[in-house]
Order: sequence, then structure tokens, then C-alpha cells
Amino acid sequence: MKSGWRGLAGFLLSGALLLWVLRDVSPATVWAELSRANPWLFFWSTFAATIIFPIRALRWRVILEPVAPGIPFGPLWRATAIGMMINNVLPARAGEIARAFALTREVPRVPFSTSVASLVVDRLFDAVVLLALGLVAFMDPAFPANAKIAGQPLADWALGGIALTGAMLAIVYLLVFFPRALIVTFEIFSRRISPKLEERGRVALQRFSDGLSVMRSPRRFFLVFLWTLVHWLISGLGTWLGFLAVGIDLPFSAALFVQTVTGFGVALPSAPGFFGVFEAIAVLTLAVYGVSAALATSWAIGFHILTFIPITVMGAYYFVHLGMHFRDLKAAPESR
Repeated sequence: MKSGWRGLAGFLLSGALLLWVLRDVSPATVWAELSRANPWLFFWSTFAATIIFPIRALRWRVILEPVAPGIPFGPLWRATAIGMMINNVLPARAGEIARAFALTREVPRVPFSTSVASLVVDRLFDAVVLLALGLVAFMDPAFPANAKIAGQPLADWALGGIALTGAMLAIVYLLVFFPRALIVTFEIFSRRISPKLEERGRVALQRFSDGLSVMRSPRRFFLVFLWTLVHWLISGLGTWLGFLAVGIDLPFSAALFVQTVTGFGVALPSAPGFFGVFEAIAVLTLAVYGVSAALATSWAIGFHILTFIPITVMGAYYFVHLGMHFRDLKAAPESR
């Protein structure tokens, strides 16, 4: 029921934001702008925005190396594509569960709880690198002075993002370096409720801690950070090429800034594929650089649709090829 209400809230928010984005920009205007766009630049923009998913799979292999060395690229790539596809067609970020479940299905030696924990590391590195690239963009002389987003100074948004990421890092490091204390605390409380719950919970927490073990090795930490940096620089290139395709003449740093804000913004509840939320945040962010609502909306809609299609089609193919069903995702947390 909780996920159902969250899904409904996401649809309502996405619908409201799409109406807000299109309040002064007609679909005809968007179509006219997109019809004048450079198709080759949009092609390479889409290519860059799609190639990042195999990069995510390669990074995931490094994250899982301490508990499951030598995982072939194929299962990691298929699971990544399936997870991104599910995020595009189902609400409430069900793709994260689907991604973990798909890998466990193909590689049984990776427990579901460990797979989920590895994705916590995955998203944490995303947050840190996105903030770092956003800071680089903020320091670029081309960045508009006294910029505001939704009426709030950018510095306030930056401080909020840094505080949130710092809190996430602190929690994860407690799990990484003091897992035994957490497990003992859980055992003390759960023992009074149910011995069965105590045992299952202890195993799940241990596996979850194993999934975070990449954080204990400086070498693996550096490799994951490097893959994450490559991922988001290529993603930023895709964003920038999309800008050029519709005639938005901004420096590469602007693309890094836009992807930082949209990257955190799509964490809000939304309809599948983040439609509405992505467009609204893109329009607000590009307004900082003085880009008109019509041009910003046209880029956001065109770029979003073009980058939505390839990974969704590929993920759907693998989903069917592996014989998966949507009911599997509902049962996954309870069965592993």
C-alpha cells in the first residue's frame, strides 16, 4: 500500500509539473524547435547517454569484486539494462529491486541482500561525483553570478546537497567499519520478538555489510570513483551535445551543472521515467543561464524521449529473454 500511494503521488506530481512546464509553451512550439534541431548532434547525444549504462555495469563488477570476484560482464549488463527499463515503466524506483534481483537470478552466488547493498555504494558514488562536478561548474567563470533556482540562492541548494551526501557517507561507513556492533544491536532487540526473525535479520545484515566491502579497499575505492567520473563526464557530454542540437549555446560546464541538479531532482516521487520532474527541473536550471522556457522545454522533452527509448527497449528484451515477470519483483525482497 505504501508503494501504491508513493506511485500515485509520483503520477500526480509528474502531471502537475508537465502542466507547469507547458503552461506558456505550446506543444506546437516544442515541435517547431525540435524540427529545426540537428539530428546528428541528437544522435550522438543519445549515444553518449546510452553508453553510460554498460559503464555502470563495469563499475558494478568492481563494487562486487570482494564478495563475488570474476562476475562476467554479461549478467551485470543485462541486470543493469533491466533495472533501468523497470525504472522507466514502473513508479517508485522499482528498477533498483529489479536490477538486484536480475543479477541474483543469473549469478546465484551473489545473495539478493548483497546485491542491494552494492547498489547503495553505486548510488552513493553517483551522489559524490555529481556534487563534485556541480561544484566545478559553479566555479567556472561562465557561471551566472547570484544565481537562484526556484527563488532560492544556489548556495543554499549546494549546502543542502553536501549535507545530505555527508550524512549518507557517515551511515554507510558505520555499516562498513562497525557491522558487528549493528548486528549485535539488532540481535538484542529481535531476540525478544522472534528467534526466527533474529537469524534471518542477522544473515541479511551480514550480507548487506558484505555488499559495502568495496569501501574498505583504497584500490577498489579509487577504481569505482574513476568509473563513476567517466560515467558522469560522458553523460554530461550527451547533455551538452543535446544543447547544441537545439541551438543552446552554453559551455560544457553548464551541462555538468544541469545534470547535477536533475540527477538529484529525479529522486523526487514521479511517474515512470521521471517525466514531468525531469522537464521542470531542466527548465528551472537552464533559466539560470538565461535560456528561454521554449528552448529549454524543447531540449528537455526531445533529449528525454530520445534517451528513454534505447535502454528501455534493450532492458525489455533482456527481461523477456531471461523469463522474468513483474510478479517476481514483488516477491524478491521476501524470497531472498
